[in-house]
Amino acid sequence: MKKGESLLEKQKVVIIGAGIVGACMAYQLAKRNQDVTVIERHPTAAREVTEKSFAWIHTTHWVAPQYRHLYDNASEEYLSLQQELSELQIQWHGALTWGDSNLNEQIHLQKLNREQIEALEPNLKEYPNDAMFANEEGAVDPIGLTELLLRKAQEYGAKVQFDTNVTQLQQENSRLIGLHTSKGFMESDVVVLAAGTGVSEICNSFGCSVPVTPSPSILIRMKTSSRLIHTLISNAQFEARQLTDHSLLAAEDYMDDSEENGPEAVGTRAFETLRRSLKGGEQLELESIKVGLRPMPEDGYPIVGFHNQMKGLYVTVMHSAITLAPLIARLAASEIINRESRCELESCRLSRFKQ
Repeated sequence: MKKGESLLEKQKVVIIGAGIVGACMAYQLAKRNQDVTVIERHPTAAREVTEKSFAWIHTTHWVAPQYRHLYDNASEEYLSLQQELSELQIQWHGALTWGDSNLNEQIHLQKLNREQIEALEPNLKEYPNDAMFANEEGAVDPIGLTELLLRKAQEYGAKVQFDTNVTQLQQENSRLIGLHTSKGFMESDVVVLAAGTGVSEICNSFGCSVPVTPSPSILIRMKTSSRLIHTLISNAQFEARQLTDHSLLAAEDYMDDSEENGPEAVGTRAFETLRRSLKGGEQLELESIKVGLRPMPEDGYPIVGFHNQMKGLYVTVMHSAITLAPLIARLAASEIINRESRCELESCRLSRFKQ
């Protein structure tokens, strides 16, 4: 137990969702002596959404001032997590960006000239005159991170049930007391809703709305015989990073389902762009093109906190889950355990949509 935490009784906490957010919540709650059960409707952890994440710890883009503190502290949270979990691997190679008007150029960024860019990324065929480099940014293996956190949570006593569907939330006098699942009833003191794009559906089932919609993105995986990219590169032509010495990952925005702009067409164009843009690009082999549905709150920012219409329900949903989940989970776990609001999360409340 950390300094300042209250000596409250152990609570039964059920977490719906075993993606990166649910895994972070499970780890933070279990290591602080809560009775944690994670339920996931898919047969394995993280496969539906988390594996289709570009997994960029992206902290330097522009965000509204009331959320800036969360992004400012995200990288430090990962460093702390690395100290706790020696198995955690993070590629702290930095991010190289140009032609992006959405950057916050006042934060953690170094302006590089053409020669410096060439030294950092020698395999580009064409170079901009200058670019911004965020050396504090990194990337993770989203599946590896999620599975590691769930495993560590289990070592602290958490239980994880896959292939388990929520069928009904059980309430008594406007308080949530448990939930019915495809494997039986589960009693709870707190239910943490970390179901990503499924959050709205679950909340709608008991007449409460959470403004979250699915936001599709396209992930393109390629095989390569050697390392072609050393940082994470983001520009108007492509967004890509090296996964391993022999695999490369690119991300593209979803457009529509037409033959011209559908995922296969967009993914193939991205693959061809990288083949043309990189020295040695001809060695790239297209491995897969997949679409991931990320949860997108109405205003783009996290929704975190106890639901004001259902006592005992705690909502955690965010678009930048890879970046923010470790930090937000630690703060959220503190709220659940101590039953006191954290000022760092005040801008994330669901109540802001009712202004």
